[in-house]
Amino acid sequence: MPVKISDALPAKNVLEQENIFVMTEKRAASQDIRPLRLLILNLMPLKTSTETSLLRRLSNTPLQIEVDFLRTATYTSRHASAEYLEEFYKTFDQVRKLSYDGLIITGAPVETMEFEDVEYWDELCEIMEWGANHVFATLFLCWGAQAGLYYHYGIRKYAMEHKMFGIFEHRVKVSNTPLLRGFDDTFKAPHSRHTEVRSEDLEKVKELHVLSDSDEAGLYIVASEDGRQVFVFGHPEYESGTLDQEYRRDIDKGLHIEMPKNYYRNDDPEQGPVVSWYSHAQLLYTNWLNYYVYQTTPFDLDLLPETYTLQGSPAEPKHIRL
Repeated sequence: MPVKISDALPAKNVLEQENIFVMTEKRAASQDIRPLRLLILNLMPLKTSTETSLLRRLSNTPLQIEVDFLRTATYTSRHASAEYLEEFYKTFDQVRKLSYDGLIITGAPVETMEFEDVEYWDELCEIMEWGANHVFATLFLCWGAQAGLYYHYGIRKYAMEHKMFGIFEHRVKVSNTPLLRGFDDTFKAPHSRHTEVRSEDLEKVKELHVLSDSDEAGLYIVASEDGRQVFVFGHPEYESGTLDQEYRRDIDKGLHIEMPKNYYRNDDPEQGPVVSWYSHAQLLYTNWLNYYVYQTTPFDLDLLPETYTLQGSPAEPKHIRL
């Protein structure tokens, strides 16, 4: 089934050329079915690349998905034109009275800054607070995961001596959780970050569970007890060449950067990358959409703000228990 997107979104042509099923607004209007409504807060500077990568992962599912893209109003990206943002992105004021089945908050290139020093931090906090009552399930990615844990649970991040950069092996720690259904016992995933969240801090919060981690890369997937919040500290949406682009970009800037680990064929950048994470990345997004959004969200989203909260309610919403 397809992802429903704007007829004019540039990612549409790229995805169709790759034989990925997308549906335009015009075609979707003729179908008598309620699609899942997803909101993506895209904090990455290269908007189109991030849009395309996420839509690739979200499209390979038997569910019809309607996607809105959200941007911050308190900070304007220098890498996207005002016209582009105006056409394809909403501001928080435009969605605050709406409800969604799912919310995805991406990473952002601000991880070495204190959270409160980020220009749009107050707005992001308002969005995360709104999401607790207007969105059924939220997926936080990389810096977005760190920001979510800090805002909702007071868990801090720590600067790392060296950038965690490359493809690393991870293990499944909770084998019976629906989010990791179909995963191998060990699998690989990309990381690209200068900061980390530590396990000992998470252990103090009984509502949080570590679902997957790595001896070398540390925490990878953490989820709340009710399954409505999933925090992923890597980049499962990364394409084959994303780490290569980051590596060469930093070299061109004259920065000291180590080659991404376990990424290039024979550790030679000229031989190109070996893709070893796509299958589990796809399964992660598919499981999240199916078990944590589609199987649990109410059909009538107008019920969500009153009935579905992180703390629960007398109506006892359906939850995914870990």
